[in-house]
Amino acid sequence: MKQLNNDNAANRNSYVGFVYNKGEQVYKNEILDKMPKEWAQLHREGYIHIHDLDAHGLTYNCLTLNIISDFPYKQFNGLNDIEKIIHLFSFIKELFTNLGNEQSGGMAFANFDNELAEVFQTLNIDIFKYKEILQSCIRELILWCNNNHTRMGQTSYYITFNIGLAKDEVARLIAFTLLDEFEKLGDLVFKPNIVFKVHKGISRFSQDKNFDLLKKSLLCTAKKMIPTYLLCDSKVNNNVDPNVLSIMGCRTRVVNDLYGNVGAIGRGNVANISINLPKIALEVDKDYPDKSAETRFRYFKGKWNRIAAVVKDILIDRYEVLCSLSKEDFPTNLEYQLWCESFKKAKNLKEIFCHGTLSIGFIGLSEAIEIITGKKYYEDMDNYVLALGFVKYMREYCDFLRGEYQLNFSLLATSGELISGRFIELDKKIFTPEIDIFSKGYYTNSFHIDVDSNLPGYKKIELEGLFHEQCNGGCITYIELGEAPISNDEGLLEYLEIAINAGTHYLGFNFPKDVCSNCQTSGIFDVCPNCGNDKITHIRRVSGYLEILDGFTNGKKNEVKARKAN
Repeated sequence: MKQLNNDNAANRNSYVGFVYNKGEQVYKNEILDKMPKEWAQLHREGYIHIHDLDAHGLTYNCLTLNIISDFPYKQFNGLNDIEKIIHLFSFIKELFTNLGNEQSGGMAFANFDNELAEVFQTLNIDIFKYKEILQSCIRELILWCNNNHTRMGQTSYYITFNIGLAKDEVARLIAFTLLDEFEKLGDLVFKPNIVFKVHKGISRFSQDKNFDLLKKSLLCTAKKMIPTYLLCDSKVNNNVDPNVLSIMGCRTRVVNDLYGNVGAIGRGNVANISINLPKIALEVDKDYPDKSAETRFRYFKGKWNRIAAVVKDILIDRYEVLCSLSKEDFPTNLEYQLWCESFKKAKNLKEIFCHGTLSIGFIGLSEAIEIITGKKYYEDMDNYVLALGFVKYMREYCDFLRGEYQLNFSLLATSGELISGRFIELDKKIFTPEIDIFSKGYYTNSFHIDVDSNLPGYKKIELEGLFHEQCNGGCITYIELGEAPISNDEGLLEYLEIAINAGTHYLGFNFPKDVCSNCQTSGIFDVCPNCGNDKITHIRRVSGYLEILDGFTNGKKNEVKARKAN
C-alpha cells in the first residue's frame, strides 16, 4: 500500500493509516477554511506552518507526565511482587497508548529512574530480588516503544525517558538496566528517546556517584546515537532544580510558569507555529535589491513583526478553543491526573492548560541572514552578532506576549522535519534570488549552522551555544561525526564539557549508521561487506529522534545527503 505522503518518518504503511491520512487532509482543509482568511493564507502560502493542524480544537501537543502524585496503587492490591512488577510495565504501555491517542505530540518521564524507584518502594518491592524480571520488563518496554506503530494505525509513540539523577541504588539499577538493555538490543532498536541528565555532584565528574552511569551512557551513545544529553549545569539550566527539567519529544523545554510551577513535570506545550524566515528575507531581497544590508535587515524585522502578530492571534485562539472543551474529552488525564493541576478539582480547563506553553518557532535563520547580507552568519562575526541579535529580538517579543496576555509564550527552535522541504518547495516557485539557497533542497533547522559547514565540532558548539539561552521553548545542538565513535566515551565527554561551558542546553551526537537486515552488521555501506546483502536499513537522526532514512521527507533526505562531519 503506497503511503499518501511521508510527512512523518515514523509512519509505516497500513490500511488504517491510509484511511487516517485521507481523512486528516480533508479535516485540515476544513479547519483552514473556517479560519480567518489571513491566517489560512499565511499557512497555505508557506509564511508559517501551523503544526498539528489536525489537533486544532481537539487537544494539546505534548506532556511530561506527573506520574507520581496520583499513581494508581489500588490497581496493585492483591498482586504478589512478581505480578506487581509485570503489571507496572503493562500499565506504562497502556498509559502511553491511551495518552498518545489523546494528545498530538510527545510524552516524557522526567526522571524514569527515580520515579520507578519510588513506585517500587511504595509497593514494598525489593527489586534486587527480581533483577531478571526487571531486565525482561524493561527490555519488552524498549521493544514496544521501538516496534509499535499503532497510533493512528501507522505511527510510533513519541516517548522520552529522562534519567541520570538516580538518588538511590534502586534508581541506579533502573537507569543501568535501561541503558544496558537498550544497548544489547542492537542497532535496529533506536527508540525510545533516552535523555541523560548531566549534573555536577551527581553525574558530571569522576567523583560523582552516578558518573559510572554517565560513562555507560556515553558508550551506548557511541554505538547508537542514544542517549542524548540534557546539560543541567549550562547557563540556561543551572538555576533550575535538575529534577524538574525534562526533554519531551525531540527538544521541547518547559520551565518557567506564570502560574507558579517551575519545571516540566505535569506541564507541556499546548501548540506551536513556525515562521519561514527565508521567505521573509526573499521578499525583502526582491523588493529592495539595492538597499544596504542594514536597511534590508530593518525591513526584514518589520515583516517578521507583522507575521508574528498573526501567529500570536492563532495561538491564542487555539488556546481558547482548547480550554472551551470538556474535561471528559481527556479521559486518560482525568483518570490519572497527569498535569500539575487536577482535572477532577479544576473548575475549568483554563486552570490546567494555563500551565502549558504557546510556542513561536522559526526555521532557516542561516539562509535568511545569507540572503540579507550575502554571507553565512557563522563565517562573519558581524553577521553572527546580527543573527544572535535577531533571535534575541524574537525572544523579547515572546516575553512581551507573555506579560501582555498572561500566557506562557516561548520561543522554539523548531524541529523542521516537514517544513524544511515544504517551505523551500513553495518559495522556489516564486523567487529567483542571486544567492542559491534552493538547489540543496532544504532549509536549515532553526538557528543551526549549515550541515555542510565543515566546522570542527567544538566551534559549532561554541557558536550555537549562545542561541540556547534565547530559545526557552526548546532547542538542540548536534555534532555530526563521520562514523560511530565506538568506545570513545572520553571524546564525547570532552564535547559535553565544551557544550556546558558554551551555554548549550541539550546536545546530541549524529553519525551515519547502516545495518544489514540479514546478519546485523553495522557500519556505512549500501551492500553488506560481511554477507553481500543489499537490503540495508539506513538509520539517521531526522529532527531530534532516530528513524529509517527511507521514510524521511524529501527535504530531510536532501539534508542527509549534504551532511558533513564536524
